[in-house]
Amino acid sequence: MITLSVVVPVLNGERYIADALSSLCRNARHDFEFIVVNDGSVDATGDIVEDFTRDLPGLTMLRNPAPAGLADARNTGLSAASGRYVTFMDADDWLAPGYLARLVEAIDGLGCDFVRADHVQVEGRKRVVHRAPMARRGVVLDPREAILPAGTRTMVDYPYAWAGIYRRSLRDLLHFPGSLHTAEDRPWIWRLHREAATFAVVSLAGVFYRRLVSGSLTQVGDERQLHFFDAFDLVFKDLEPEFLPKAVRNFCALLAHHLEIADRFTPALRSRFEERGAHMVRALPAELVSESVARMSVERETTLRALVPDLPPSPHVRVRRDREETS
Repeated sequence: MITLSVVVPVLNGERYIADALSSLCRNARHDFEFIVVNDGSVDATGDIVEDFTRDLPGLTMLRNPAPAGLADARNTGLSAASGRYVTFMDADDWLAPGYLARLVEAIDGLGCDFVRADHVQVEGRKRVVHRAPMARRGVVLDPREAILPAGTRTMVDYPYAWAGIYRRSLRDLLHFPGSLHTAEDRPWIWRLHREAATFAVVSLAGVFYRRLVSGSLTQVGDERQLHFFDAFDLVFKDLEPEFLPKAVRNFCALLAHHLEIADRFTPALRSRFEERGAHMVRALPAELVSESVARMSVERETTLRALVPDLPPSPHVRVRRDREETS
């Protein structure tokens, strides 16, 4: 009987996959399985994974003949998983020794649908612990109540699928939108919190997340970045009215961020990105957009108002924000 399935999608990961698998060796247990989905790699990734089959019990590798993308690679691993619980790992990250056992202990003890955890962000030699945005720890909660309030960072602003453990019986809720090649975690986390019954957050930081990895999709400015808008189309689809202010604020903040780093785009792609961004902003309730924008930093507000010059002002929010920033 398998307790935990760990799904590891990888595309051309020869630089880091050995570190990832070595850390899984320090987490191995007879009732754990490790499913590496080799998503059409053309480097030595497959050979390195094969070398670990002797050292990592429960390791299997699935191969996609051509890259399908992170979302579908994860879905392939999910389809093959047989554990009572599932977690994810990115191929350029690594885990602390014994972390997976502690995750299983947490969800077993709490008895909820899924458990979210903190993580350690890595940039070179720098290590910073990033906490899941929930003050109540180690207690079972309603996932829907962790979406709001709109004006503060909440659990839907912490979309990392690898920062947690999930009952495999959730099935469809764990499926990623395969049409997306970026931002696939955004509609995923929203659906999970809207439709699952119970969850908890624990103070456990065992994932070491490499940020700003050369070649990662977050660093590449190609057409896949336009899937950001498709992701939020899925977030907004059939969204309950009480969650709309939060989703609008979430979208506007991320749009401003993408615009701030738009120099990675070609001029043609930047034009398309700005066109889609302006169209989507104008399709949202103007008063919610205006309020969201007015609560941003002055720099981000300026960026979005340059994109959509006809946004109505919100002076009452501006005054409140100015007071908060100077207090």
